[in-house]
Amino acid sequence: MLDKKLLEILACPICKGDLRYETDKQELICLPDKLAFPVRDGVPVMLAEEARHICIDEEESYR
Repeated sequence: MLDKKLLEILACPICKGDLRYETDKQELICLPDKLAFPVRDGVPVMLAEEARHICIDEEESYR
């Protein structure tokens, strides 16, 4: 689980927008950019090249 204060200050490195933490997948989701940033061993990996693109079906489940 990520610290709440950390989640409050983290932003998408691409658009600087808000992120949504998905605990079951251990990812931070940026809906505008359709990207999922991994959280490895409790550490968010906020590199664009490490993010994966989320598909339309996934995007709908995050809304």
